[in-house]
Amino acid sequence: MAQRFVMKCGGSTLAALPDSFFGELRELQESGVHPVIVHGGGPAISETLTKLGIETEFVNGLRKTNDAVLDVVEMVLAGRINKEIVRKIQTNGAKALGLSGVDGLLIQAKPVANTAEIGFVGDVTDVNAEVIEGVMAMGYMPVIAPIGIDASGQRYNINADTAAGAVASHLGVEQMIVVTDVPGIMRNVDGEKKVLPSVTVAEIEEMIASGEIYGGMIPKVRAAVQCIQGRVREVVIVSGEEPGVLSRAVREGGVGTRIVQE
Repeated sequence: MAQRFVMKCGGSTLAALPDSFFGELRELQESGVHPVIVHGGGPAISETLTKLGIETEFVNGLRKTNDAVLDVVEMVLAGRINKEIVRKIQTNGAKALGLSGVDGLLIQAKPVANTAEIGFVGDVTDVNAEVIEGVMAMGYMPVIAPIGIDASGQRYNINADTAAGAVASHLGVEQMIVVTDVPGIMRNVDGEKKVLPSVTVAEIEEMIASGEIYGGMIPKVRAAVQCIQGRVREVVIVSGEEPGVLSRAVREGGVGTRIVQE
């Protein structure tokens, strides 16, 4: 079986990455490694909702999603951001195909438990891995927007990290790469900030409680932990701006922070 990996990235992070990062994706694809990309786009969704005068609020970090919000989520994620990423990959010489979870019933979903207060936010029930396998077999890199769908045709806003973990698990991928704008989880060692090579989920919760992981890093780390589900055993957090970071993460390790279950 050809080597493949699933990479999760925020839409705004991905848009800001240097061409060298996309060149690396091309080199990996040319060498027979198959990247699968699952992207988010929270900031762009918020910006568009504001422009359209649609109110939005968050409940425990998830966007409250009614029909009007859902239309915008789909428009921004499956439209603008998905195509922006596909364009960037293609401009840098690789082959990509953009999909949303609606296409070919790729990401099947059901309402989350607290749907009464949060609306059309979904949990993944199944992933049609055959579609992803087929796209890869044709030589294209799948770029997936995390919109889910159920048997009745109802769409759901799916957290990108949850979607990425589910896609990886259904593809049988054990390691996932989360690309952010930080080189990994940092810890103060003798007054110097150093990247932790490896950390467990329990240690992360301890570091959040003690204040060692703080501010904007908390959601990034918690998001990475959400990717650990099903068959996914570990997640590597890396900075997309670091030269050669993807090849190193995929081929040799020793870059960024590995988050392991225990």
